[in-house]
Amino acid sequence: MSTKPTTTDLEWTELDQRAVDTARVLAADAVQKVGNGHPGTAMSLAPAAYTLFQKVMRHDPADADWVGRDRFVLSAGHSSLTLYTQLYLAGFGLELDDLKAFRTWGSKTPGHPEYGHTTGVETTTGPLGQGVANAVGMAMAARYERGLFDPQAAEGESPFDHFVYCIAGDGCLQEGISAEASSLAGHQKLGNLVLLWDDNHISIEGDTETAVSEDTCKRYEAYGWHVQRVAPRPDGDLDPSAIYDAIQEAKKVTDKPSFIAMRSIIAWPAPNAQNTEAAHGSALGDDEVAATKRVLGFDPEQTFEVTDEVIGHTRKALERGQAARAVWEKSFQQWRDNNPERAAEFDRIAAGELPEGWQDAIPVFEPGKGVATRAASGKVLQALGAVVPELWGGSADLAGSNNTTIDKNSSFLPAGNPLPEADPYGRTIHFGIREHAMAAEMNGIALHGNTRIYGGTFLVFSDYMRNAVRLSALMHLPVTYVWTHDSIGLGEDGPTHQPVEHLAALRAIPGLNVVRPADANETAIAWREILTRWTKEFGKGTPHGLALTRQGVPTYEPNEDAARGGYVLFDADGGEPQVILIATGSEVHVAVGAREQLQAAGVPTRVVSMPSVEWFEEQDQGYRDSVLPPSVKARVAVEAGIGLTWHKYVGDAGRIVSLEHFGASADGKVLFEEFGFTAENVAAVARESIAAARR
Repeated sequence: MSTKPTTTDLEWTELDQRAVDTARVLAADAVQKVGNGHPGTAMSLAPAAYTLFQKVMRHDPADADWVGRDRFVLSAGHSSLTLYTQLYLAGFGLELDDLKAFRTWGSKTPGHPEYGHTTGVETTTGPLGQGVANAVGMAMAARYERGLFDPQAAEGESPFDHFVYCIAGDGCLQEGISAEASSLAGHQKLGNLVLLWDDNHISIEGDTETAVSEDTCKRYEAYGWHVQRVAPRPDGDLDPSAIYDAIQEAKKVTDKPSFIAMRSIIAWPAPNAQNTEAAHGSALGDDEVAATKRVLGFDPEQTFEVTDEVIGHTRKALERGQAARAVWEKSFQQWRDNNPERAAEFDRIAAGELPEGWQDAIPVFEPGKGVATRAASGKVLQALGAVVPELWGGSADLAGSNNTTIDKNSSFLPAGNPLPEADPYGRTIHFGIREHAMAAEMNGIALHGNTRIYGGTFLVFSDYMRNAVRLSALMHLPVTYVWTHDSIGLGEDGPTHQPVEHLAALRAIPGLNVVRPADANETAIAWREILTRWTKEFGKGTPHGLALTRQGVPTYEPNEDAARGGYVLFDADGGEPQVILIATGSEVHVAVGAREQLQAAGVPTRVVSMPSVEWFEEQDQGYRDSVLPPSVKARVAVEAGIGLTWHKYVGDAGRIVSLEHFGASADGKVLFEEFGFTAENVAAVARESIAAARR
């Protein structure tokens, strides 16, 4: 592990120091004004954040989405003022009134940074450790993007080369997700990633000695990272020169991600609050804020004090950004001139468009054959991979089960990996047995832009991923989760692996579309619809979760209305339907069998396949009523999970064939019979519903 270099090229003036101290008092004032928040970390981290935004990163505050920019992730999202003060000082669009409105209704400065809400915020952070994994995903996406557009360029010579910087705290590194992500980053040799650790030894419960005794730097060395530790100044403050030099050293190491440990004192230089757990998540108090201002040479009677000299100095970031972008655009234009075909591909992808005729590659499956929907999904992915180069992804070590290998001859692995299919720009990602990090890395990949990402595991393990999945929805990110082995139909692995509550729980996440196709053709239509829905505009992208079967299910004629979420698969014969059977996934063929029995007994029966409740709810009322006529009160919903989703669709006279308990270890067909997912039972329940509707 290296230590702080002895020399520096950093230009640091009295105005720079005054700007850092201004950020500190702004943080203290903002929290004090609203009465709640996290002032301490923002105060102590101000030198590091200022160094990044004013001295290190390539960005243009006037064009926050510039493709060639470096990315910054504040994983310690509770310290949002660390970011907000720098966005204000550099000229990203925040002004003093925005800091004064911190954590209040309608402000641009919510309690934790929110992507799409505040210009300059690259990702929504708050749940600790998520940002670390987001940053890893961004670094992966940057490498894949380079492979798409400029694979032959020398190291550091491509307009697509840039760095990802992340600030994380003790809490981020204690969360298991950061360990998963950091392990993968080391394995992938992500030399474009720099993680700065705020080693302040404080968490909510006090000194981190209460919970941690490991050597974090050695842990990161073991992950395969380049590790440095920078010491503070003698007075305890962070040393901008040491941080700057460490970052420059990190940028030279291109075959490893870099970890920089910064020993800090929380709430420095507050005379009484520094180095206390209270400074982590509570306002300092008027007296302590005033005392801190005296220490820093500010007027204790003033609040939100920013001199014209300071803001004039820091807003020069706009000039530097414009100059940096002009240099980059010159190299970008040279790349365009030398690579017209790749430039055209870049323009298409950046515009959120898909290749002309891409839908023609999607297979149509022969009706009648039994095909597992996971297998159908795999065939669709391989077909799409041949025509949509920006589509890539993989699995959390379950590719053979999830059928997520888009190209078996091309694995996203760094130079030097011994596997024959290893390619730094490969299509298939091996996330390892790291489901939670995989989901958050997918978020980072989507946030980075210019690629389309999917990732797979078993549906039961979506619980491991849930926080990151929730953030996918919160940020409106077009990521696709491929969740297979979606019910008791997976069989002998038993209740630990059989999802029961998962479909209903995932449908409860606002903004997540869950799609459970009935057969191979619905699966193909679902993939087409998911890709069609993708757009680069914030607020338009939507995460999707595909729930797919392990076992084979009958294949029906394709019906384009599957893309509407619910449709009439088989209508009633012999008059208006007396009962409607609603089913998803592997239970659709059970409903079809029940319909045959009911029809044979003279009961006109409609079968509705509803692969996506969310897509169905988007349709106009007229279409929904045409599928589920209000006049037909007898309804049965059939799904091998808890019935929570279906009460609104079946009504008072309706019935639900569901699974309100855990499964068991046995053959899937046996479990379906034992738990009532048979044509005979569904037909019997339908008769109950018909009787109830007549009362």
